[in-house]
Amino acid sequence: MDEHPTRRFKPYKGAAGGWGALRSVAHAWLESDNALKNIRTLLKTNQHGGFDCPGCAWGESAESGMVKFCENGAKAVNWEATRRRVDAAFFAQHSVSALRGQSDYWLEFQGRLTEPLRYDPSSDRYRPISWDAAFALIAEHLQALDSPDQAEFYTSGRASNEAAFLYQLFVRAYGTNNFPDCSNMCHEASGVALGQSIGVGKGTVTFADLGLADAIFVLGQNPGTNHPRMLEPLREAVERGAQVICLNPLRERGLERFQHPQHALEMLGNRDRPTHTGYFRPALGGDLAVLRGMAKFLQQWEQAAPGTVFDHAFLAAHSDGLDAYLASVAASDWAQIEAQSGLRLAEIEELARRFAGAERVIMCWAMGITQHRHSVATIQEIANLMLLRGQLGKPGAGLCPVRGHSNVQGDRTMGINDRPPAALLDALQRQFAFAPPRQAGHNTVEAIQAMLDGRSRVFIGLGGNFAQATPDSARTHQALQRCALTVQISTKLNRSHLMHGRDALILPCLGRTDIDQQTGGEQAVTVEDSFSMVHASHGQLQPLSAQMRSEPAIIAGIAAATLGARPVDWAWLIEDYARIRELIAATIPGFSDFNAKLAQPGGFYLGSPVAQRQWNTASGRARLHANPLPTSLLDAGLSETPDLILQTLRSHDQYNTTIYGLDDRYRGVKGQRQVLFANEADILRLGFKPGQKVDVRSLWRDGRERRVYGVTLLAFDVPAGQAAAYYPEMNPLVPLDSFGAGSFTPTSKFVAIKLEPARDDGRIA
Repeated sequence: MDEHPTRRFKPYKGAAGGWGALRSVAHAWLESDNALKNIRTLLKTNQHGGFDCPGCAWGESAESGMVKFCENGAKAVNWEATRRRVDAAFFAQHSVSALRGQSDYWLEFQGRLTEPLRYDPSSDRYRPISWDAAFALIAEHLQALDSPDQAEFYTSGRASNEAAFLYQLFVRAYGTNNFPDCSNMCHEASGVALGQSIGVGKGTVTFADLGLADAIFVLGQNPGTNHPRMLEPLREAVERGAQVICLNPLRERGLERFQHPQHALEMLGNRDRPTHTGYFRPALGGDLAVLRGMAKFLQQWEQAAPGTVFDHAFLAAHSDGLDAYLASVAASDWAQIEAQSGLRLAEIEELARRFAGAERVIMCWAMGITQHRHSVATIQEIANLMLLRGQLGKPGAGLCPVRGHSNVQGDRTMGINDRPPAALLDALQRQFAFAPPRQAGHNTVEAIQAMLDGRSRVFIGLGGNFAQATPDSARTHQALQRCALTVQISTKLNRSHLMHGRDALILPCLGRTDIDQQTGGEQAVTVEDSFSMVHASHGQLQPLSAQMRSEPAIIAGIAAATLGARPVDWAWLIEDYARIRELIAATIPGFSDFNAKLAQPGGFYLGSPVAQRQWNTASGRARLHANPLPTSLLDAGLSETPDLILQTLRSHDQYNTTIYGLDDRYRGVKGQRQVLFANEADILRLGFKPGQKVDVRSLWRDGRERRVYGVTLLAFDVPAGQAAAYYPEMNPLVPLDSFGAGSFTPTSKFVAIKLEPARDDGRIA
């Protein structure tokens, strides 16, 4: 690990993938300190009988092969499968206060957590504790609360279906629906919007549909970094003559061209292929206006030639709300559409023509769409467009929210939901003979607010890095530190362990690569991908320590200490995870014969009612929603005019809050992360120079000081008035109470900022 890397910024001119990807994989493999064993481990990634990649939730193609991982998947595997360890000896050398001064990259690089630890305030260090004592301590805190609603139970998208099911069962038997989870910060708007529009909060397409589509729209998404295996079907679509239309403010290399690292002739000939047939760059927050403009063009063409644009038979049989929606479209002002969209009307017309000219359309999107105040309305507008043309419930067409972490969709399927559907609670009551709580619990934003206010006093995190993944970092850190107890179930050291409550535990858990040995033998866990395919995952490496336990075993230990044998024999379930899956099959729709189905190579498809054009809405029909365009994209309460609008994003060397390295190959950044990408004309207009350090201050109606110090300005191909920078470094700028209407998702893709000369005082955010 180079703690003092050479810093450089040089625009990248190559394609996505290629030799750069191979070099990056080799570097991650060698740096794992477990290189020989990890060769075999990598070859078992995403294979039948192997383990599911701990990275993204992109689905698998039907083809077989020795290599079924991407560059970033290899980074994720090697990052987890390291021999470096963090134990009591490590904390004997490092106080918690000293560790707070280290970077997030340095913290996780130290290795795997290998024994349960409890914070000792007298020495400011974590010290060993037995598992039984740790479970008893958690139970003592939980049982001492005045109400179960004073505890928060966070879940990361890495948790398996088995762990998530046990977790929600325990927490509901304990008495609360407080389930803040990582989906609150990414695709919550997708679930809310789609649930209201089509009756299911998931995508409606399978991997095979990508090969049948005539047009694939990719909105607010960077697959080259966030889910690189998506690049191959995009490139294949272009090669067979389909339209691949990208809407993204930044020119992301993966959405431009791709060189497949596994194609020898392509690599030797240094050839690459395009991954799009059209690239459009809307304003941040302008996607709703773009989509509304497309609908307005469709409406005009339908009026000029009735029956040639809209699918009237589909609309009559399957939808409601059409008249109100079309009235809203007609009333939308062209000038407002153009101003908010950031595109010229001619560009919006071209988008509409490409959409209308395709018989089978897939709409894909990610957090560039979901992390805005009006994200629910934007996603409903995507659904509206698709309904107008009957693009749901047929092969090669449909809606595709591309999920992030590998089982974030499965966690929601298993019941990790602060606002659970009544059908789930009814099923739990029938199966387990207890009355689960019916009132809404806390999502992530509400949980932080409750901890800040003292209304919640215990925090338990099943994976993830809550302190860094959430908005308004200073306030989130303060919220955790106000708790009586914080518990982190983790594979590696991160900042959440350092922003602890008065009492604190670190509980080391197995990762996807680790063999999970229980009384009944080696165990498999399961995950669900973005296409609703459920796969089995079998660990391949012996754990670094006998003290490490699986997530299901840790949850069962906490539950047994807190509830005894109510409502199940927790220890008995852990002996063989097939017993947990039998309970899932009895409780969760789509999982009948769960254990038998796992024998199928590639897993099994949960299905979608939309495929049969069934709509689980109140009316039994898909609904077109007539949402008005925002009066203004800016918050009305700002007292200053912003210099720029900021979006936060990942570098190519990270996944969520996990930083694999300090480079961002596709953006030409080396050895640094405290940077801000901006249009050179904007940099000069504001009185600065490229390469200069500035302090970045965000604007919000509450007047709080939110600032990140010492950020280097990089002149980049960014639309005028916009800026981009990495998270979690920029999360301190995202106000806690700036979130999406109806979703509570932080507005991390639309932050009003001011730039000021750097205060060179050595402080960090």
